[in-house]
Amino acid sequence: QVHLVESGGGLVQAGGSLRLSCAASGRPSASGRPFSRYTMGWFRQAPGKGREFVAAISPSGATTYSTDSVKGRFTISRDNAANTVYLQVIGLTPEDTAVYYCTTSTGSVYDVSRYRYLEEWGQGTLVTVSS
Repeated sequence: QVHLVESGGGLVQAGGSLRLSCAASGRPSASGRPFSRYTMGWFRQAPGKGREFVAAISPSGATTYSTDSVKGRFTISRDNAANTVYLQVIGLTPEDTAVYYCTTSTGSVYDVSRYRYLEEWGQGTLVTVSS
């Protein structure tokens, strides 16, 4: 089966930047869909809070969508040759502190923002922003 492994998190000061990565490895799911055919998404879960949509990207990378709270600061991208999706984050604030997860989706970027057609999840990478 396909496994998603997030990396790039860590402890940063307010105003800092990070690039999170999500690498897909292993064999495709039972459906046989390869990484390059999946919409990909990033979610985050702050301490004591529910999981929140952050950003999504279409299979080709031509279409992206992000929530208003991160628009202009977070940029999602992908490298299909490397089976990897990225989340470049700048201007971090303590409110961005969370475990960040990536996910595969058989839907559109809009579907991902509505928590629809989500399939595989990674284990998450922790981003901690100090004041």
